[in-house]
Amino acid sequence: MFKKNRSIFLLAIAMTFTLAIFLFQPKVIFDYDFESFFPQDDNELFFYQEFRENFENDNDYLLIALGRSPSVFDSGFLNKSVTLIQEIEKLSDVDQVISLLDLEEPIISPFGISTFKVLNWDTKESLKKSQKQILNSEQWNGNLINQDSKHLLVIVKNRQQIKKEEGDLLYQKIQSLIADSDIEMIHSAGKIKAQGEFVSLLQQEFSFFLGLSFLLIVAVLFLIFRTWWGILIPVIVLAFGILWTLSLSLYTGKALDIMSVMQPTILSVIGLAALVHFFNYFINLSRKGFSKHQAIEQAFSELVFPVFLTCLTTALGFISLYFTSIPSIKYFGLYIGLGVMLMFVSVITVGPGLLYLFSPQNQAFPSSNENRWRIGMRTVFIWIFGNQRTILFSFMMVSLLFIFAGSKIQINGYILDNLPRDHELMEEFRFFDEEFGGSKPLEFYLEAGEKAGSLLELEVLQELNKLEIFVKENYQSAALLSPLTIVKKLNQAQNSGNQKAFTIPSQGQFLRLKEYIPNAIEAFPSKVLSDDFRQGRISTRTEDFGSKKSSEMNEKFFEFLDREINQEILKVKITGTSHLIDISHESVTWQMAKGLGVAFMIVAVIMGFLFKSWKISTIVLVPNIIPLLWMLGMMGILGIEMKLTTAILFTVAFGIAVDDSIHFMSKLKIELEKGSTWIYAIKRTFLETGKAIILTSLILVSGFSILMFSQFGVTYYSGLLISMALVFAVLADLILLPVLLIQMKESKK
Repeated sequence: MFKKNRSIFLLAIAMTFTLAIFLFQPKVIFDYDFESFFPQDDNELFFYQEFRENFENDNDYLLIALGRSPSVFDSGFLNKSVTLIQEIEKLSDVDQVISLLDLEEPIISPFGISTFKVLNWDTKESLKKSQKQILNSEQWNGNLINQDSKHLLVIVKNRQQIKKEEGDLLYQKIQSLIADSDIEMIHSAGKIKAQGEFVSLLQQEFSFFLGLSFLLIVAVLFLIFRTWWGILIPVIVLAFGILWTLSLSLYTGKALDIMSVMQPTILSVIGLAALVHFFNYFINLSRKGFSKHQAIEQAFSELVFPVFLTCLTTALGFISLYFTSIPSIKYFGLYIGLGVMLMFVSVITVGPGLLYLFSPQNQAFPSSNENRWRIGMRTVFIWIFGNQRTILFSFMMVSLLFIFAGSKIQINGYILDNLPRDHELMEEFRFFDEEFGGSKPLEFYLEAGEKAGSLLELEVLQELNKLEIFVKENYQSAALLSPLTIVKKLNQAQNSGNQKAFTIPSQGQFLRLKEYIPNAIEAFPSKVLSDDFRQGRISTRTEDFGSKKSSEMNEKFFEFLDREINQEILKVKITGTSHLIDISHESVTWQMAKGLGVAFMIVAVIMGFLFKSWKISTIVLVPNIIPLLWMLGMMGILGIEMKLTTAILFTVAFGIAVDDSIHFMSKLKIELEKGSTWIYAIKRTFLETGKAIILTSLILVSGFSILMFSQFGVTYYSGLLISMALVFAVLADLILLPVLLIQMKESKK
């Protein structure tokens, strides 16, 4: 199959295919879709999508804090600020701008309705009066102005569900206006900023890891082969595989996202591990006196099937992530899985042809190192054979300890989970959490119960008032916008704008203000009521406490609803984008179980196919479950929290780590077919595959370790946890697996 002529022909096809990619280049697109981390099969998502259609998307806003020290109550600063806001309002994708600078409050009198400016700086006296009223107001202090009066909050509502590119352009225009405003103290946070910052960082990281992967490959190849062709050929093979994978992604409309940062490194180390098996066997055959052509043909012919199986299990391990319900993870698994198989195709189509063309005809390979390897591996095998009970007991005890440590892991995740806590974007969001009650949207759906005609009945509003008091205290939220807010505003207007009248009205007051409600609803800055007044919302912001604390607060909320709210009058449900992200993190156990279940089944089927024995399938799974248990324990010891982006790594680690077991078992099958006894076949397999397993594992560990240089949390933890799992896998495959197989004795038939 891998004779020279055929190998050169395969190389020509591969080069033609690659040339076509360069001639018809796909458009390179980087993207970060916040909603790609929502669980797509969850009823909560369907509910929110309907909620969004009736009201609005809860995170289509940009928070801007305009600051001045010692106080914002300065006419010069306020003039600059109002000019900036007026310019922002003119931008085409801006729907609304909310701030104290142009906010007007109504007053209802016998002569009709009039309005007054909340913040009036026409004269020093009016500014001083406004300052006193604002700072004494529960509505504004800590909401649209912070407690120390150094920052005003401006809420810019952009067009609903704005596309990523349009959001980037809008944010750039706002930034340009801010730069020209001559206001020195400015903070900003919001979706259009976060997505742009993520993509910018994503582009930097992608380029960085692509370059770092190349340097790693060159360094590892030099250390292993110490020949120019031993470096050049693998670099070309890996470049083809990575190019094909990225092109497949882009041709099929899949933009490069946060998960794509890991693609070059993952594909490089997996492809390099496969190449090392082929090249190592080629060199061994050359040492035994085979000619160059014979060594290439035999090395690739004998190893193509076991290497195919290892690539297949790795690919299927990644593809098993497709069965999760999170789009970002689904497509990460799918395209990495397809990429692994494309890398295998690159190895067997490009590698042999280049070896025929570039490797020297009769190069001598020194065997001193090889002898040392064999002596070392033989010594280790003798030790394993003589300490079987100790090994079994040690693995069992260590596993129990790691299971105990893993039981202490907490499930917890944040909206901006992938950024380091000291990143500038994180600090900006934290500023709004501390100064203005929060940056994370918090939404509650309201519906009039069976015994209520609408949400604007006084009895319903009284229940809603109890609910809002609890929400404010339980979630430590910013100011609330709801149907009750409209009624409170009108009650205040009936009382000459008195701040103390911003409360639920009495029966008589409510009857007097009912006629003004329709106009007040239309003038309200957010849609909080449906047209029939039976459905509504409470909209606010809160700090990103993490999914664990949010879950605890939600439990208290549900208990409060059951205990205090008459649900025949008022029905309430938590919803919103933040709630969906929390659900994603909380569903990690199920997501991990689904991925691992599929991966376990794949390996069991492959082992059953190879050996036609359920016993062998079971035994092979044991040393591959061990690394996962130990990885779980290390997460507990290091205090790493379980979240969406760490849970999926168990499936990935299993798919990669199982390769060693497949190489070991494939070689064992070959030895048994030669007529070797069971124990002798295990020994020969251990001596022949031990070096390749250790070398490929070192390559994989060093490759994944470089991911720890990433600023993205998902990439960093991928490098750390998968590297640990691979080290554990080597110990399990080269120490525990031989012991388990020896215990079977003559069960091989």
